[in-house]
Amino acid sequence: MLTLGPMQPMKSYFGRNLALALVVTLSTPLLFTPPLTRPTMAQETNLRTLTVTGQGQQAVQTTKTQVSLGVDLEGTDAATVQRQVAERTSAVVELLRSRRVEKLETTGLQLSPRYRYDNGRTELVGYSGSNTVSFQMPTEAVGTLLDDAVKAGANQIRGVSFIADDTALEAARQEALKRAVADAQAQATAVLGALNLRSQEVLSIQINGAAPPQPIPMARQVAAAPAADMATPVMGGEQTVEARVTLQFRY
Repeated sequence: MLTLGPMQPMKSYFGRNLALALVVTLSTPLLFTPPLTRPTMAQETNLRTLTVTGQGQQAVQTTKTQVSLGVDLEGTDAATVQRQVAERTSAVVELLRSRRVEKLETTGLQLSPRYRYDNGRTELVGYSGSNTVSFQMPTEAVGTLLDDAVKAGANQIRGVSFIADDTALEAARQEALKRAVADAQAQATAVLGALNLRSQEVLSIQINGAAPPQPIPMARQVAAAPAADMATPVMGGEQTVEARVTLQFRY
């Protein structure tokens, strides 16, 4: 006869296994994958922009004159020519310093041989020397100074040009930039207005150019020499500062 023993140990065995399975299952991390979402509207919409370039100008009165004077001499001996050029240039420089000119400097110095060519033959006939100095000073005093510089030894007026004061040029530059910005804004308003659109903001600003203008050269004129008691007439003019600004608008 078969006799079955107590069932309590079997129940304990299955109970322990079930509890262990539940612990293992609940201890496993839960993985959550969010659903795919569409990009936001700001990412999907292309940025609409308009780029325009404005121009501005501002005139400024010149008050200073930039002058370039020279001493040119020729002779048969190089050392003699060089010495004479140096003596006459020193006298001119001394005069200029006594008049308190600005930015006085030597801009050229030269000594070179002179040749004569005849029937295939080259013959040294002498030397030529030169020295050039440049300076700036108020325009109203330039005429008298030029006359005195010639008396002191200068025999070449290589250039005369007119410039505005640095402070006045900077003020004109700022005004030209303002006008360039206003021009760019007016262009953008006109274009967008014609399309029934409005600008929202400025995305970028670029200054394309607002450099100081070049000095105004004195017009070359052929005229009789002034009388001994008259100064050489020198009159300035105006310089124009130009600026360009590029703006990019979002609309």
